[in-house]
Amino acid sequence: MAKNNKNVSVDAADKPVKHGWIWTLGLTVLALFFIFPIFEVVINSFKETSAIGGTDTFILPTKETFSGLVNYVQGIADTNFWSAFGNTVLITVLSVLAIIICTSMCGWYIARVDSKGTKLIYFLYAFSMVIPFQMVMYTLAYVAQNLNLTSPIGLVPVYLGFGAGLATFMFVGFAKSIPLEIEEAAMIDGCGACGIFFRIVLPIMKPTYITVAILEAMWIWNDYLLPYLVLDSDYKTVPIAIQFLQTSHGQVEWGPMMAIIILAIIPIIIFYAICQKYIIGGVVAGAVKG
Repeated sequence: MAKNNKNVSVDAADKPVKHGWIWTLGLTVLALFFIFPIFEVVINSFKETSAIGGTDTFILPTKETFSGLVNYVQGIADTNFWSAFGNTVLITVLSVLAIIICTSMCGWYIARVDSKGTKLIYFLYAFSMVIPFQMVMYTLAYVAQNLNLTSPIGLVPVYLGFGAGLATFMFVGFAKSIPLEIEEAAMIDGCGACGIFFRIVLPIMKPTYITVAILEAMWIWNDYLLPYLVLDSDYKTVPIAIQFLQTSHGQVEWGPMMAIIILAIIPIIIFYAICQKYIIGGVVAGAVKG
C-alpha cells in the first residue's frame, strides 16, 4: 500500500501544472511593468534635456537628440558624484557590517536564553519594526546633532538602531532552527560562548547573513531622508546629490539626473544579482516558528 502511495505521489509530481502558460504570460507582463521604468531611465540618460518631457520621454534617442556621455560627465561634475558615492559606500558597508554582527549575536542569545528579560528584548525589537520613521525623525535629528553623529561614521550607529529590529527578528528565527546538540558537542570539546558562535553558529547562519545584508544594504544605499536630516551640509550621499540637480527656480536637469540615477543603481543591482539566490532560503529560515 505504501509503495502504491509513493508511486501516486511521484506521478503527481511529474504531472505538468494545468494552465502553466497562463501564469508564465501573466508574470512576464508583470515583469515588463517593473522593467519598463528602468528602461526609460536608461534611454533618457543618453538624450538631451530638451528632448525629455511629454511624449518625447518614451521615444528612443535620435540623431538630433542623442547626447552620448555628456549627461554623465555633466551629472558627475555638478553633483560631485564621486565624493557622494564614497560617502554612500562607507555608510552602507559599515552600517551593514554593524547590523549583521551585532544583531546575529543578539538573536542567538535571545534564542538560547529563555528568560523574561530576553522575551522583553525580543518584543521591543519586534515592536520597533512597526514604528514609522516620521514619528521620531525630528527627535532623532536633534539627538544626533547633540551627540555629534552628523558625519558618515556617526550615521552608522543610527542605522544600527533602525535596522536592528528586522535583522534580530530573522536571526532569532534561524537560531531556533539550529540543533542544540551541535553547540553542546562544541562545548564538550572546550569551546566557550565566543568559540561556539564564531566557529559553529556563524557559518551555519550564512544564508540569513546574506539575506539581511541584501535587505539592509538596499535600504541604506537608497535612503534619502535620514542622511538629509542628520548629516552636515559638508557630506552628501548619492540620493542627496541627485536632489541637488534641481535648480533654485524649480527647473530640473533631467538628462544629468537620469545619468546619475543609472550610476547610483548599478552597484546595488550588481550586489543583489550576486547574492539574490540566498534571499528565499534566508527568509524562510528566519521565519521558523520557535
